[in-house]
Amino acid sequence: MKSWFITGASSGLGLSMTRKLLGRGDLVHATARRPDAMRDLVQRHGDRLEIIELELTDTLSLRQQVDRAFASRRIDVVVSNAGYGLLGAAEELSDAQIDRQIATNLTASIQLIRAALPHLRTQGGGRILQVSSEGGQVAYPNFSLYHATKWGIEGFVEAVAQEVAPFGIEFTLIEPGPTGTGFGAALDRAAEDPIYHGTPAGDVRRAIAEGNFVIKGDVERTADAMIAAGDAVKPARRVALGSAAYDNIERELLRRLEELKAQRDVAYAADQA
Repeated sequence: MKSWFITGASSGLGLSMTRKLLGRGDLVHATARRPDAMRDLVQRHGDRLEIIELELTDTLSLRQQVDRAFASRRIDVVVSNAGYGLLGAAEELSDAQIDRQIATNLTASIQLIRAALPHLRTQGGGRILQVSSEGGQVAYPNFSLYHATKWGIEGFVEAVAQEVAPFGIEFTLIEPGPTGTGFGAALDRAAEDPIYHGTPAGDVRRAIAEGNFVIKGDVERTADAMIAAGDAVKPARRVALGSAAYDNIERELLRRLEELKAQRDVAYAADQA
């Protein structure tokens, strides 16, 4: 039996993971902005489920809740799952939308990890699953700020994983492709500027609005893979989930590698003589 701390547990992947983990007998500390969505789980698993009503962007409250959870028992896996998408060309976005996207997807994830690290170190190790996205390695028009948060958290995790490896703390970045979680319906959307109508940004906006953005990922199978990553003896640093994620990330990495190799002579010429 393991103990898990999961953010964003009232919907999507977080809710699916919570249901599955409780079903197999594990303990779950689940944060949610809408605790009522988990009422049925409380009735069935109240002895193994603690629901924590939490606004993740409230850093003080976040730290207090993490401290309280670890004080109650050892926590084996922390799942940083909460987040949302922001749709709009960069200049269409409002300052408030930008601030909210960064505060929720990036800053809150950083602060959750920072809050958990001292406890994981004290207990002799543990694992953090950071939910990123295929959008942490590829980019699409109209998602610039979403990508900024996902590329940002991936860089943060890469550095911190090296810092805390000596303490037995492991990280895995979860990179799902488009998955049927309701992500599209929950998008925060900027007001459209007509100047972008005939551009790639406009094409993406229309594809989403018309339901032409292909979603291949299955929520339940993705949640199963995330749990498997939490259970793995030797976890991978990154786990791409869904054929779209794999294909898109592979194509982008190969393109970037080819571009890099073509610049080898230029790069070496910049060294001191």
